[in-house]
Amino acid sequence: MGALVIVGAGLAAAKAAEALRDLGHDGPVVLIGAESHLPYERPPLSKDYLQGKADRESVFTFDAAWYADHDVTVRTGVRAVSLDREARTVGLDTGESVPYDDLILATGSRARPLPGADGVHYLRTLDDSDALRTVFEKGGRLGVVGAGWIGLEAAAAARGAGLEVTVVEPAEQPLLGALGPELGKVFADLHRAHGVDLRTGTGVRAVEPGGRGLVLDDGTTIEADAVLVGIGAMPNIEFADEAGLETAEGGVAVDAGLRTSDPHVFAVGDIAAAENPTVGRRVRVEHWANALNQPRVAAANILGGSEVYDRLPYFFTDQYQLGMEYLGLSTGYDDVVIRGDLDALEFVAFWLAEGRVLAGMNVNVWDVGDDVRALITSRRVVDAARLADPGVPLAEV
Repeated sequence: MGALVIVGAGLAAAKAAEALRDLGHDGPVVLIGAESHLPYERPPLSKDYLQGKADRESVFTFDAAWYADHDVTVRTGVRAVSLDREARTVGLDTGESVPYDDLILATGSRARPLPGADGVHYLRTLDDSDALRTVFEKGGRLGVVGAGWIGLEAAAAARGAGLEVTVVEPAEQPLLGALGPELGKVFADLHRAHGVDLRTGTGVRAVEPGGRGLVLDDGTTIEADAVLVGIGAMPNIEFADEAGLETAEGGVAVDAGLRTSDPHVFAVGDIAAAENPTVGRRVRVEHWANALNQPRVAAANILGGSEVYDRLPYFFTDQYQLGMEYLGLSTGYDDVVIRGDLDALEFVAFWLAEGRVLAGMNVNVWDVGDDVRALITSRRVVDAARLADPGVPLAEV
């Protein structure tokens, strides 16, 4: 079989290599990654690993022996800088040229920088998480810019470590874009109840030199011993864009089988803007579940299959006593239905459009994922009163 090159060396890359071997590919497999580490999972970086509840080795997808046993070459600390689609070669920053028969792009995302900010922390890589753990060990005051998932998870971890935490968010509620104001308020209340000084509706004008504090839009100064910036991620698509591959939704455009505009190039994970038959449109989401599950579809299709990636977007978070799973996409919703007790943080929230369920989020309520998925994929108009009634089984709504 031909040579398979994977550009990127995160979870998606490791799972692609695993799938290729599981499905019978016996040709060369080469992973090319800019980081010095073997592929690892990112959720622990803002959750258990950051909190000191998981050891370092647990974050790695596979150990070095696995790659050796499966004859997978991992080139760490090497950056892919060019793609010659006609010659089917990947150019490296070492000056080497690596040939391929088929190529998987799994280049992931990088933290969005805050312009003009000096001496701040980000939380995207294992090294970032290690640096933040050192901050936690020293204690003191942490300023967080952005009340998205990363900012809030880090704030929860910092409070657990005993730090004073201030979070600054220009929107009126945390997670406004992801959850809307109704559920954003739940997270605002949660963090304030745990002692976080959450400043919403205001932005950051400047970061004090060395990350020693924040100056807000109204001139207020927030003193800090360290500052974490969590204002989103930027997909690493420059490599693909410069090679002339089609782009969409801020990512690399792929069909439902994860094939790009070049039949010998596939894209998975954060960068994949994929046609999703279940959602009914092109979707690009920067979630762990895509990195975990998309590679097997791409691998199967490289090996002659005709599989499609049709899973609903999935996300999870753990903050203080709140454990949550989110399924679907709430974009375009016109109603929110709550089943359970918001104040007790035991509920399932549903986002609806014209009476049809678009997305569901279960908070400290478990084993409802299949029912939530069925409600979304059925595209049936539901009775909102029955949906809100815990006495009516979800399967019967």
